[in-house]
Amino acid sequence: MDSATIRASSSSLSSSSSSFFSLLPNPNPSPNPGLFSLRFPGGDLPVFKSIRCIQSPPPDSAPSSQSPLKPNSRSPGFSFSCSAVSFSPSRTSELASCKLGRLISEFRTLEEPVDRVKRLLHYASVLPPLEESARVAGNRVMGCTAQVWLEVKMDGEGRMRFAADSDSEITKGFCSCLIWVLDGAAPEEVLALKTDDLAALNVGLPGAGHSRVNTWHNVLIVMHKRTKALVAERAGKPRADPFPSLVINADGIHAKGSYAEAQARFLFPEELKVKELVNVLKEKKIGVVAHFYMDPEVQGVLTAAQKEWPHIYISDSLIMADMAVKMAKAGCQFIAVLGVDFMAENVRAILDQAGFGEVGVYRMSNERIGCSLADAAATPAYMNYLEAASASPPALHVVYINTSLETKAYAHELVPTITCTSSNVVQTILQAFAQVPNLNIWYGPDTYMGANIRELLQQMTTMTDEEIAVIHPQHNRDSIKSLLSHLHYYQDGTCIVHHLFGHEVVEKINEMYCDAFLTAHLEVPGEMFSLAMEAKRRGTGVVGSTQNILDFIKQRVQESLDKNRNDHLQFVLGTESGMVTSIVAAVRTLLGSAKSSSGSADVTVEIVFPVSSESLTKTSSNSYLGRNSAEMGGFILPVIPGVASGEGCSIHGGCASCPYMKMNSLSSLLKVCHHLPHEKEVLSDYEAGRFHLQTPNGNSIADVGCEPILNMRHFQATKELPEKLVSQILHSHSNGRSTSIS
Repeated sequence: MDSATIRASSSSLSSSSSSFFSLLPNPNPSPNPGLFSLRFPGGDLPVFKSIRCIQSPPPDSAPSSQSPLKPNSRSPGFSFSCSAVSFSPSRTSELASCKLGRLISEFRTLEEPVDRVKRLLHYASVLPPLEESARVAGNRVMGCTAQVWLEVKMDGEGRMRFAADSDSEITKGFCSCLIWVLDGAAPEEVLALKTDDLAALNVGLPGAGHSRVNTWHNVLIVMHKRTKALVAERAGKPRADPFPSLVINADGIHAKGSYAEAQARFLFPEELKVKELVNVLKEKKIGVVAHFYMDPEVQGVLTAAQKEWPHIYISDSLIMADMAVKMAKAGCQFIAVLGVDFMAENVRAILDQAGFGEVGVYRMSNERIGCSLADAAATPAYMNYLEAASASPPALHVVYINTSLETKAYAHELVPTITCTSSNVVQTILQAFAQVPNLNIWYGPDTYMGANIRELLQQMTTMTDEEIAVIHPQHNRDSIKSLLSHLHYYQDGTCIVHHLFGHEVVEKINEMYCDAFLTAHLEVPGEMFSLAMEAKRRGTGVVGSTQNILDFIKQRVQESLDKNRNDHLQFVLGTESGMVTSIVAAVRTLLGSAKSSSGSADVTVEIVFPVSSESLTKTSSNSYLGRNSAEMGGFILPVIPGVASGEGCSIHGGCASCPYMKMNSLSSLLKVCHHLPHEKEVLSDYEAGRFHLQTPNGNSIADVGCEPILNMRHFQATKELPEKLVSQILHSHSNGRSTSIS
């Protein structure tokens, strides 16, 4: 073990401003080289005097009697033991860091994986049994392949006490090691031990190494979380209010908190509204495509109506236009688009490309339904960004699909362009670099996504060639390192919803939900992205598109059902709250199918909505959605989605509700449907019209704007850039202008 650094939190154990001390060489060295001083960055920690780490006796000496594991492992290597350490008000016989050092030394001597397995099985055998009363859902550790229960207590002297059990002997061995290191330690010692410190144990096992290492991490994270909670409780600090959430089981849904109640209200819509919509859709042959971020009321009605009218589809933006084409082929004469304007534009253009120009396409508002990302790309600054790209051939512009058709057309005439979504952007970039030598890629307009892609690729440089090949077979560590300097991203484009997942929200997730499954859209800020990526590495998170998030939740629920064991799965929803309708529908379908089987386990799923404290609205009454509201300072503070600005959130993180998407109301949908087909003049402002304007090169905006989308369709089907696009990249004019796209 590298004993040069041991980190611990300050005695205040403040999560927002933790102090750390290091085990550093004494600046005034004594003749004894084994002496170290414990120091804060701002001075010595008062309760710690000194620590003396000395080399263990020779290997033929008896093992330390301090270890409850009683290992039969007098190793030929070195190990650490610790002399008495001054600690006030009580004494500790051995710091957790020194115990960990001994454990690392021991495992390092076991070169063969089978020997490490045997050692873990031995340690599992000496783990004290866990009382049956502690084997409850509240003590389960999420994210582990096996079932793991962890009980955490604080004794009368303020020391942490741990007990654990697992249905896997190897996992039980992991727990036994961690408990030997940390049981009886001071809280600051527990919090000082980091997951990175466990890497040196080298206990990854063939065939299951990743999941086994995750066990160390997940159990330690739960130890941290519950230690912090007990320290706060002992200090008399009030417990922080949890985020609102929806709890789903086979029998129904329970809302915790006012914001969750607001989401849940529309999961079971009025039958009359559903019947009215179904009747008019059937009568007039209207198909409906809607985005996941739609208003809960609208999604609730649409989800119920799907059972009686198949031409309703709720998805991410990538699939909306594809489904509209399928609906047109099935005989739908009109398509209602519930989203923002660029989505309606895409549907109109793709229908035209597919030969369905006679099918009408309608938006849900007579006003512009904007998008902060689309607006960021429709600026002179973005065109200047592309001018720079055109001057650095060979160049490819990878544009997020959340942009207008006009932007796509203007961009494609400046720089060869392909659209992308959050689910395929990484593969698009990697394939482009593999397919075109010395390529420069210019991504935009989402700044957070661009930064996150760069960070993801940077992390790939630390992976093995074999691990990289799994992600993309034509890349290795050297190729990833070389492409980083050729990847550019726009610096001034954000989604106002995902921008809300800022520091305050991340801090609270770290404090209260670090052991939950964490989902995050690829558009979230870097702090949230890093948190989710760390969870992903432990097998407890996902970073990607809305569809990736939905698939991840479904997969985890199905895994619990397949194992037929009681489970409570908690997911933090790191994207727009409108996603919850589709999540609830999918989860209820899975749980309902399992319930019909005899002897099925009891699985509950909790969807947590990160909400900033600045999204709380004062009210003197709890009559409106406030039955579960908290009283603070004499006020009832329910979370009310939708404040004065219409966004309902603060810049520090909030309820993640897009004001533009909420312009798609149920009343607007019914109005459009009832006026079709004979009163189109009333709907002139609702119709998604065609672009009759031309690009600077004299081409049709509709035609040119579709090319980047069709390039993506080709990539989706073949996993390669189309030959025409590659030719445009390689044969750009010397002045940087793209060649003719006709």
